[in-house]
Amino acid sequence: MNQQMMKQMQQLQDQIAKAQQALEETTIETSAGGGAVSVVMTAQPKMNSITVQPEVVDPDDVEMLQDLIMAAVNEALEQIRATQMQQMAGVAGGLNIPGLTD
Repeated sequence: MNQQMMKQMQQLQDQIAKAQQALEETTIETSAGGGAVSVVMTAQPKMNSITVQPEVVDPDDVEMLQDLIMAAVNEALEQIRATQMQQMAGVAGGLNIPGLTD
């Protein structure tokens, strides 16, 4: 491996580390049911919290609460995927390694 390629590989590793750090520091907040259920996650992804408003806790309709939680979590995960793609696109866009890019 030549000196230039080694330098580019090190730059790539640095960019990936920065992108991963940015994902760890990015917080995604979503809600469902008009704010009845709120979810906070990092873009890593890691769940930070789920908040359920007491008025939506109905023992006779647990299914609705489950649906609200699932909707809020799925929305957060969708936003996380978009954030991850954006971070990685920034890394990939800076690459100029023969054989890996056109």
